[in-house]
Amino acid sequence: MNLLIQLIVGGIAGWLASILMKRDGSQGILLNIVVGIVGGFLGGWLLPMLGIGLGGGWVGYLITALVGAVVLLLIVNLFTRGRAR
Repeated sequence: MNLLIQLIVGGIAGWLASILMKRDGSQGILLNIVVGIVGGFLGGWLLPMLGIGLGGGWVGYLITALVGAVVLLLIVNLFTRGRAR
């Protein structure tokens, strides 16, 4: 059940990040889930290094995954479009 919740929350985080970074038209639901989950790992690694703790639960995971997914899409934008948008 925990894996299913992580997939759902990761998908929501990836979808929100793609809207924030204006890449929603170029990604499908599967890529949104992948971006959200990878963003969760990236945010989970990056935020504690910055001294930011968000607590547990799905809300903390959603915020962490959203921050990580936005950073991930920013990096992808730098390589694909030549600029961060």
